[in-house]
Amino acid sequence: MRLLRALPALALAAGLVACSAAAEQQPQSKRVDEPGASTSKKPTEKPTVERRPYTISFGGDVHFEGILRGRLANPRTALGPIASVLRKSDLTMVNLETAITTGGTPAPGKQFTFRAPATALTALKAAGVDVASMANNHGMDYMETGLADSLKAIKAGRFPVVGIGADADEAYKPFRRTVNGNRVAIIGATQVLDAEFIQSWTATADKGGLASAKDEAGLLRAVRQARKNSDTVIVHLHWGTEMQRCPNPAQLALAPKLVRAGADVIVGGHAHILLGSGYLDNAYVNYGMGNFVFYNSNPATTGRTGVLTLTINGRKVLKDRWTPATIQGGVPVPMTGSAATQAVADWKALRSCTGLTARPE
Repeated sequence: MRLLRALPALALAAGLVACSAAAEQQPQSKRVDEPGASTSKKPTEKPTVERRPYTISFGGDVHFEGILRGRLANPRTALGPIASVLRKSDLTMVNLETAITTGGTPAPGKQFTFRAPATALTALKAAGVDVASMANNHGMDYMETGLADSLKAIKAGRFPVVGIGADADEAYKPFRRTVNGNRVAIIGATQVLDAEFIQSWTATADKGGLASAKDEAGLLRAVRQARKNSDTVIVHLHWGTEMQRCPNPAQLALAPKLVRAGADVIVGGHAHILLGSGYLDNAYVNYGMGNFVFYNSNPATTGRTGVLTLTINGRKVLKDRWTPATIQGGVPVPMTGSAATQAVADWKALRSCTGLTARPE
């Protein structure tokens, strides 16, 4: 009986000896903690970056004509006291409504043509502006030579500008920056172009120019493409009707299409006066930022301006804030006291004719 009871133990011992011998005959495999060792574990996933809210501020139309030209002699202070507001945000953007050139030929037949030297870009950067759009009805005021000079100045100055390029791909290419873990993409385009310049000013596959919102399919395509790898998609537009306080039919038609394509924020200007802002479903829309750094201003209308600051986390616009200002000597001066309180109330009232809401739906 003792022998029978011992048989299983003897068999187990024999099996262990056989396995040990077989192992000695096989080449040693690499340990999993050695370089090049194989492992059945899944590759380590990259840690998810935690997003935190960020702020982005917008100013309206900027040029350096007339009384403003002299301010570029000291570009670090060219935008005046409004710079203290612009610098507070994580990102800041304006519409640069001028060609960057000292040469070229004015666009034939245009009543107003704007141009500025490359120090204009230095002035924007010094004031805390991170990116500008040149997709507007003055971006090519000095035609092809002005375009070439503008692109050269942008490259030399290393200042991000959207809505303009050596071809359509470059013109519609978004500015990208990651802020507090948010991948932000900003596209610039213009819905306003003089009829005689639509063809010659619009960027194509083999010609430089501006990103045109009149090529609606192209703009929507750019937005959908940006949506694929961005947390926040912003479209900056030149749109509206001069001196008209309510959005025109073209604006009202385009905004929902951009939202459906994936835009989270739509901001723009052109009308020289302020228009309303608010939410379209969950997206935020501003129909008119008005003049900003501009030679021509009436205190009661075109001289009313300000800075729109949005607090955003991913696709959610958490908060909007309006810092009112008045244009004095061509530059915005922030308002204070009861005048500022009333200006904010007036700005909110502009929403009444936009169809937008005060909060996301």
